[in-house]
Formats: sequence, C-alpha cells, structure tokens
Amino acid sequence: MHVLVTGADGFIGRVLVRRLLAQGLAGRALARLVAADLALRDLPDDPRVQGVEGSIADPGVLECALAEPVDAVFHLASLPGGAAERDPDLGRRVTLDATAQLLALLRGQGGAPRLVFASTVAVYGDPLPAVVDETTPARPAMSYGAHKLAAEVLVADAARRGWVDACSLRLPGVVARPGDGAGLVSAFMSQLFWKLAAGEPIELPVSAQGTAWWISVGACVDNLLRAASLDIAALDVRRVLQMPALHLSIGAVVDALASEYGEERRALVRHAPQEAVQRLFAAYPPLHTPLALALGLRHDGTAQSLVRRAVEA
Repeated sequence: MHVLVTGADGFIGRVLVRRLLAQGLAGRALARLVAADLALRDLPDDPRVQGVEGSIADPGVLECALAEPVDAVFHLASLPGGAAERDPDLGRRVTLDATAQLLALLRGQGGAPRLVFASTVAVYGDPLPAVVDETTPARPAMSYGAHKLAAEVLVADAARRGWVDACSLRLPGVVARPGDGAGLVSAFMSQLFWKLAAGEPIELPVSAQGTAWWISVGACVDNLLRAASLDIAALDVRRVLQMPALHLSIGAVVDALASEYGEERRALVRHAPQEAVQRLFAAYPPLHTPLALALGLRHDGTAQSLVRRAVEA
C-alpha cells in the first residue's frame, strides 16, 4: 500500500506517520509512505519513507508528492487560524487552492484513492448554539474556518464524481502539542498538560469553569485511521463527520492532571481570564456525535485517559 501524508511534520502528522509505519492501514502493510511538509525535521529512519519538502501552495510540491499513484491520502496540511486571519490570501492558497490541486492530481491518477481530509470545528463559527451536533449548520466566523468549509465542499464534489473515495473529519482541540504553541491563541490547552506534568506554574487566559472540546493526539490518530477504512456510503452527500470529543471544563482537566501527577500541582495554576480567549476557546457547549460513534470513531472516554494519552504520544 502507498500512502501520502501532507502536514507530516506537524503535531498530528508525526504521530500518524509513526502509526502507519508500525501498523499499516486497513490491515495492509505499507510499501511506501510519502511525507510532505514545509520542512521535515524528524522523519523516521525507514526505507519506506520518501520526504517531499516545500509549501503545498507551490503546485510543484504536490506534483512531486504524487509522482507515483497512491492508495490513500491523509490531508492534514493547512495554515493555522491566526495566521490565516492575518494573511487570508496565503490561507486560501494553502488550505483551499492546494486542496483543489490535490483533488485534480488524484483524479488524474484514476482508481478513486481514499482521502481523509482534516477539517476543523472552526467551521461552526462564533457564537456556538446551546448544543452542537452532526446537523449543526456551518457558519464560519474566520477565514480559516471558511477555507476549511469550502475545501469540504470540494472534497464532497470530487467524491460524488468518483475521483476519490473521501470523507472530511472536523477536528476539535487536540492535545498536548509540544512547545510554546508558536503563537497559537489556543496553545494554553496543550501547555497546561506539559507545565503541570513538569511541575511548573502556568497562567491560563480562561476561567476554571470554562468548557472546551478535548481529544488526545492518540485518539485523534485512531479516528483518522478509522476514517480511512470506514464505509463511506454511510455518510450523506456532505461526506463530513464530526470527530467525537470530551466536553470538559478547564477545572476538570486540572483535576485529572492533579490526580495523575500530584495534588500539589493545583497550586501551580493561576487563572487570568481574557474575554476574547474565553469566548473563542472556553465557552463550548455539549457536543453530540451519534453517527461518528456508530461508525467506530471514539473520544478518550475519561479525563484521566485524556491526560495519559495526550502526554504519552
């Protein structure tokens, strides 16, 4: 089996690449994995891996990545939300235009390869309704969400035409991203895990009562792999699934971290809520995903499992 992963050097991409090499896909071993990203700093030393460096906004990068036909694609690459808001033209080229080119190249190879497109809960917009479920209309309030939603439509249309066998997964907050978050406003969600695990203090820009949707990177990758083998006929014409997630308060996550690493960790947390951050990242309503659960997608189950899987990956 031949697989392409875009965004392969990203937080989720690195875990996905390792899992694919170790486990294969849909019961089949990998013969070749093409890893594409702006830079490839930590590729596994494996003869099956071919690296392609460069921005997918450059047409030549995807052409190189698809120089040989593939059986499956995990399309993770995009321009993050804050960066896309600052530079919407670049965001469109990376997230939307490159997706259109990817679909055209896959059409050209024939055979309708499986495509899993990583979309985002940002398509729902702001403010969110009292409950979000699989029928909630998408009303993006930022360019990032708009580009992802438009790409979902292109993916669904390509699937309708038989060019690809595809679905889009809307990802919630995935933790725990290493490092300082590279300027991401939501970086505090991951930094909370690493700071308390290391016994270091942290100031959070949200209240303890604020709620968000959480999933570990391990569970997220489980769902991406599951999406690559599920029966697409079970989906409607949108070809979209909302990835399940735990609906937890910030305080509940701190409780789980304190249970895992020691009660003294609670004293390391200080809350200094910022209105905009609270509204965008800590005011999430309950999330209901019965179709996704029926198809075998899963969240972490408990806050304690979230903590363990987020850090171990």
